[in-house]
Amino acid sequence: MNRKILITVILTVFIVALLSGCVDRSESETQITSSSDTQTPAAEEPEGTIRISGAFALYPMMLKWGEEYQKLHPKVKFDISAGGAGKGMADTLGGLVDIGMVSREITPEEEEKGAYWIAITKDAVVPTVNSNNPAVTQLKENGLKRDVFEQIYINGTIKTWGQATGDTGNNDKINVYTRSDAAGAPATWAKYLGNYKQEDLKGVGVNGDPGLAEAVRQDKLGIGYNNINFAYDPNTRKPVEGIEIIPLDLNGNGKIDTDEDFYGTLDELVEAIGNDQFPSPPARDLNLVTKGKPTGIVDDFIKWTLTDGQKFISESGYIVLPQDQINEGIEKVD
Repeated sequence: MNRKILITVILTVFIVALLSGCVDRSESETQITSSSDTQTPAAEEPEGTIRISGAFALYPMMLKWGEEYQKLHPKVKFDISAGGAGKGMADTLGGLVDIGMVSREITPEEEEKGAYWIAITKDAVVPTVNSNNPAVTQLKENGLKRDVFEQIYINGTIKTWGQATGDTGNNDKINVYTRSDAAGAPATWAKYLGNYKQEDLKGVGVNGDPGLAEAVRQDKLGIGYNNINFAYDPNTRKPVEGIEIIPLDLNGNGKIDTDEDFYGTLDELVEAIGNDQFPSPPARDLNLVTKGKPTGIVDDFIKWTLTDGQKFISESGYIVLPQDQINEGIEKVD
């Protein structure tokens, strides 16, 4: 009897130990499996070079965006050059760059060739004059009407500063300058003057925004036009030394009223554009263009400019687009 009890006890201890071992092994296996399931693959760090060319209007903004994006993604490099909206579009459609900067509307013909565009920010084109022009005080007080600019740049019927300002004693000839390269600024300026095209503008052709600003700065009887970030000094926020902005006499009453007077600093003008006090055109949207829908690091960078990158727009002298327009852009690249 005692022997049976002893055997029963031994068997019971053996079975309990065996079961205990099975449970422990099962729990251990469960823990490993669980740990493996919860691991998250590391995000792939963006890497490569993004090539960009095009509008002088967007060039300063793109330099800032490239610098800030590279701080977040050091393995992404940028090759950014300016040369006009026409070059940006041609380079993009020709596969020479990944992104084109285009400071005008995209045509249906360009879309048929594969141009995929996203509006990204906004700026404006402003008329300029040499700060030593004999009529500069009169111009700043009274501005010029749209049709006067049209007669200077399109019809050629106004040839002297006296004819432009109404001062019969001023016979100084107006030296007219325009852009020689295909660009958004002359296209926008021509559209403001009466829905004309760049090729309709008269004047001596000068290449690039910096070149046009310098031509007027060197000629006291010269008149030109520039994107606002080349008409204003980014440090002083005032017009570039040697040139002044000609105010637009929007209501045509022959003087610049308080609600038309916003050219003193870049910040005043940017606020007026944002509030639609300054007309469109010559204010206009600025676009990024890719050949087909963007992918990879190009797509990631454009999405960033539409989201986190927007916080750098105002400090750079540009205008933030309405949120619904930004949302449309995000949907296009999603």
